[in-house]
Amino acid sequence: MRKASGAMFGLALGDALGKPTEFLRYADITARFGPGGPAEPDGEPALVTDDTQMTLAVAEALLEADVFDAATLEPLWCKRFMAWAVSPENNRAPGMTCLRAIGRLAEGQPWIAATEAGSKGCGANMRVAPVGLVPGVPDADRAGMAQLQAALTHGHPTALAASDLTAFAVHWLRGGLAPHDLPAALRQRCADQRRVYHFAWLGDLWQRPGEATPEEFIARGWDECAAVLDRLAVALAVGDRVADPCLATGEGWIAEEALATGLLCFLLYADDPVAALRRGAVTSGDSDSIASLAGAFAGAAYGVAAWPTDWVRRIEYAADLERIGRAWD
Repeated sequence: MRKASGAMFGLALGDALGKPTEFLRYADITARFGPGGPAEPDGEPALVTDDTQMTLAVAEALLEADVFDAATLEPLWCKRFMAWAVSPENNRAPGMTCLRAIGRLAEGQPWIAATEAGSKGCGANMRVAPVGLVPGVPDADRAGMAQLQAALTHGHPTALAASDLTAFAVHWLRGGLAPHDLPAALRQRCADQRRVYHFAWLGDLWQRPGEATPEEFIARGWDECAAVLDRLAVALAVGDRVADPCLATGEGWIAEEALATGLLCFLLYADDPVAALRRGAVTSGDSDSIASLAGAFAGAAYGVAAWPTDWVRRIEYAADLERIGRAWD
């Protein structure tokens, strides 16, 4: 089924579908594209945004690493992020949080000082899917990896928890978890991990004014994720395929809402992956990130065959997506 390839291509295809609808109001999107959203990715190649570019940076560092620990991955991710920041292809309205933090990394600041400590923007978890695809990684290390790659630019505890949940959603779906069982599994993870702080990966990130203990610091992030998953459960019970998904679970500019709204689009159309991508693009918020996460989830569940062959051929960075996917298939 080539599920790793499915997730990588699904993420990029959702990104391309959401690219022209980001920043548009829901009514404007439906007026321009119809209620189903863009019919297909536009162009030859079909261009993506910084979401896919940064996902590729995360993936390339994972492929380069000989071991998976913080001492190895942190400099590899920093190197890849800094290369992306100065690339001439980085012209897709990249997130300012990422650029500011990476700029400080390029100046030589240690990552704990360089990160945007108060940011929980979706740039933390729109790029984390590769962490969920790497095979054979213990859960504690997968969690540390997911949270560290987020923390390099987004230091808020909710950015860490949402990135962890996003990576595990991809990992579990790739492993065969039924889509309808995913929300409960994620909600249970919030409860189980609520006071787990990964010192080996995060070091002293928690030490900032107003924080008493690392456990209290990270618990705030898990609590905010649990709250948005409660909103997801309500939305899924209603099952509205017509209304703007952002009305139920948020516009996706912040990490926990990008996770929940991407999940909502996927789960509303769990029987139709292409429709899930298109629904992600018909959202009034951060449409490219929402659709890319919906694509990562659907591709991890159903494999690369879920996507039209012509779309896979035309997507920008197709050769890189193919190489990375096959490495983990």
